[in-house]
Amino acid sequence: MITTAKSRLRRALFRVIGPLMALVIALAGHDELRDTAMAAERGDDDVAVVEHLRIQVPDQARDAWMEAERGSWEPWLAQQKGFLGRDLLWDPRTEEGTLLIRWSSRDAWKGIPQEDVMAVQERFEQIARQALGQSQGNPFPLVYEGELLPP
Repeated sequence: MITTAKSRLRRALFRVIGPLMALVIALAGHDELRDTAMAAERGDDDVAVVEHLRIQVPDQARDAWMEAERGSWEPWLAQQKGFLGRDLLWDPRTEEGTLLIRWSSRDAWKGIPQEDVMAVQERFEQIARQALGQSQGNPFPLVYEGELLPP
């Protein structure tokens, strides 16, 4: 019985400490620590991996970024098998957006056809360009792509 109580306490602590550690590491830019960062737990689903992305998002383009996310990635991700949720963060010092996308397994995440991902990315860029009055290119280029794993 004590072991069960300890296990529940440990899980509760990881739910709080894990996301905070991942956020601090992501915002500090310590990519070398990504393998030791704790992934967040949501509800009864254990997170197996957190997709970690950083993109350039100038201050004046934050609203366009959020509009493009809502019109492309948000609805698409919600339909993907293994998708558990995501956090979008913005660092005013570096003018970068950090995306932490939680997956139930690495296989679920990496099993998505690349063509599907590219189609959603094109939609994201199209919405962003329209919101910013641009005619070509990606207004929010990728700065970093990696993954965070639970210990």
